[in-house]
Amino acid sequence: MIGKDEIAGIIEDYDRLKLRVGMTASHSALDICDGAIEEGFPTVAYCQKGRDKTYSQYFKTQRTVSGRVRRGMVDKAIVMDSFNDVMNPSMQAEMRKRNVIYIPNRSFTSYSKIEDVEKNFNVPMFGSRNMLRMEERTEDQDYYWILDKAGLPYPEAIEDPQDIDCLVIVKLHHALKKLERGFFTCASYEEYLEKSQTLLKEGTIDQASLDGARIERYVIGPVFNLNFFYSPLEEDMPKLELLGVDWRFESSLDGHVRLPAPQQMTMPAHQQIPEMTVVGHNTATIRESLLEKAFELGEKFITASKEHYDPGIIGPFCLQTCIDKDMDYSIYDVAPRLGGGTNVHVSVGHPYGNATWRKPVSSGRRIAMELRRAAEQDRLLEVLT
Repeated sequence: MIGKDEIAGIIEDYDRLKLRVGMTASHSALDICDGAIEEGFPTVAYCQKGRDKTYSQYFKTQRTVSGRVRRGMVDKAIVMDSFNDVMNPSMQAEMRKRNVIYIPNRSFTSYSKIEDVEKNFNVPMFGSRNMLRMEERTEDQDYYWILDKAGLPYPEAIEDPQDIDCLVIVKLHHALKKLERGFFTCASYEEYLEKSQTLLKEGTIDQASLDGARIERYVIGPVFNLNFFYSPLEEDMPKLELLGVDWRFESSLDGHVRLPAPQQMTMPAHQQIPEMTVVGHNTATIRESLLEKAFELGEKFITASKEHYDPGIIGPFCLQTCIDKDMDYSIYDVAPRLGGGTNVHVSVGHPYGNATWRKPVSSGRRIAMELRRAAEQDRLLEVLT
């Protein structure tokens, strides 16, 4: 793991009045860019060829002679052959020359090996570099591990498919869409066998992933992604903030639920099992009587992160939850960085973040606010890793 002393050495050579915000141009990059622009930071998006026009053209900034942004949010788009080219030493040297602070998102850790992120990405990152590995479901210390250590609620795992006695979800990777989910649901061992064999024949999943899949009891209830922010710099007010809540649109699942049940029953076999590929998000709020429970989840996660991942979580993190009929939360996924649904709050801000700060505050802007504060107070090493 790149250590604090190494980051301190890099920051020592930075011009702190000319910091730039950089990110992998995918996932939540627009939220990061928009927030940085609002707080006066120039932005650099690191794009992959063939997927760059969103950033290099359509959301490119236009500035006045005085430097004020008239339009857009991406000051510079660096187009590379591959997202993983950010690992090239020459590319990182250019980042450091530009005083880039890199904001990790899920695309960054998906297109580059986690070992490289930890050991070979010699650029200061906002957030908790040492916690990103927990998103890998093959790790012994994955996010379920820290949820268990924190005493947080999560769906019960079923180790043997033959023990399935209720509705469950089988979590594994998609065989063809390498970064997507090959999840499916079933309510018995017989249904597990039937669906898994169908998906194997279709090539949607492979046997190795199925053998290593996590099977867990399905929590029946609405899904709420809780977008939190933890500020190491705050001294007078609570360090934990709930900025906002989002939920997902999933294909082809959402298309299935729009069909009447009789129509679903007549679908051919290859269409009967929906996929759960996230294609968009929408904003949400939760009833006020559930807010305090949400904060309790966040506080417990922070405490456990400090105990097991020194110095603990920094900045944004997302607890992805379901709420059952008894109004109890279950956490089914954790993002120890900026969540994937925050683009829904670009420019307009999160409802709770806006209410906290009395202005439009998205997750991207909240990151930039913290970075600004750290630079002004000479406390960058408290938020960079």
